[in-house]
Amino acid sequence: MAGLACAVYLVRAGRRVSLIEAANVLGGRCRSFFDKTLDRRIDNGNHILLSGNKGAFDYLSVIGATDTMGGPERAEFPFYDLDTAKRWTLRPNRGLFPWWMLMKDRRVPETRTMDYLHGIRLAWARPDQTVDDVLKRDGELYRRFWEPFALAVMNTALDEASASLLWPVVRETFGRGEQAYRPRIAREGLSESFVDPARAFLAERGAEVRTGCRVRELAYSNDRVTAVELVEETVAVGSDDRVVLAVPPPVCGNLIAGLEVPTQFRSILNAHFRVDGMNEEPALLGLIGGVSQWIFLRRDIASVTISAADHLTDRSAEELGALIWKEIARPLEKENQPVAPFRIVKEKRATFAQTPDQIKRRAMTHTSRKNLFLAGDWTDTGIPATIESAILSGKKAADAVISLSENS
Repeated sequence: MAGLACAVYLVRAGRRVSLIEAANVLGGRCRSFFDKTLDRRIDNGNHILLSGNKGAFDYLSVIGATDTMGGPERAEFPFYDLDTAKRWTLRPNRGLFPWWMLMKDRRVPETRTMDYLHGIRLAWARPDQTVDDVLKRDGELYRRFWEPFALAVMNTALDEASASLLWPVVRETFGRGEQAYRPRIAREGLSESFVDPARAFLAERGAEVRTGCRVRELAYSNDRVTAVELVEETVAVGSDDRVVLAVPPPVCGNLIAGLEVPTQFRSILNAHFRVDGMNEEPALLGLIGGVSQWIFLRRDIASVTISAADHLTDRSAEELGALIWKEIARPLEKENQPVAPFRIVKEKRATFAQTPDQIKRRAMTHTSRKNLFLAGDWTDTGIPATIESAILSGKKAADAVISLSENS
């Protein structure tokens, strides 16, 4: 997504762009595909936006895809506790002052108003502190809200995830009032929202897009990149050309000698089930007390996301499908039905491990080479590695390219 976003913003600024993608499709992890087992298009992984994700919604606006996102008119987060079979919905009020915390029927069950104030501790977290260090695994609010929310954002176990990196997300969403954290899900699929409109946007403006072309090496002379070596050809880099590298950390480290990049990674596991009798509108359900964490519902597909899933990736698809179905069948009221047809998708290096030590290794947009810039959710955007981070990094790289061109 970072490279695609960068290309979009450069083209919008009137720059000529050649986008070279190693995979056969654009979008990285943010894409959809047709699954023969389910006979449906499904997303490679589940991604949720909050209405306060300024970078993502600006990008969607530029490519004309804002209306491809769906979700409730107000911020509502329904949950189901597998241990107690209890359902509840977190329902913040409109406006900046969070008076909903005073109302028992709007809060998480078995929590007090004062419990919610503990989250402000994140604002003063030291760089070396983890989420657990700061929130201290306090009671039901931690178990029924902070843990599922922070795991989804950080994709790192909370006893090792950086507390200071979580705070900007809390500040820019929950800290800005209900209108900033309404959940938003792609109505059709990630490709239909983030990728296909962007590709059309680029094509309409004359950008070159090449897929299935892997970068093997960069050639340098003094402080500039002079050529991009692909597997099958060499692309010369002219004196007025700029190069933006939007590749995973290990690849980036191999292409740029001496560059410090993250070296540890965490998995995300997604399970997609075809289930009859679901709602037409996309919906979201949080699960507490099991392996499954979030269910994304879109027509007859129930997609389950499990973040920080390294402990599960060695299990077989059959074992995982049975385990996850047993959990989600209860809130979906399908308990007496056999395991629905499913597809398991494992992303073993979904994000870098967002620990205090690893976030120190995030790279900056600018490099030691005058005409070389970096983009990627793993670069130093100041927020966790999410779609928002990927898009913001792409825009930062585009802005850097434009600034250099204007000052040359």
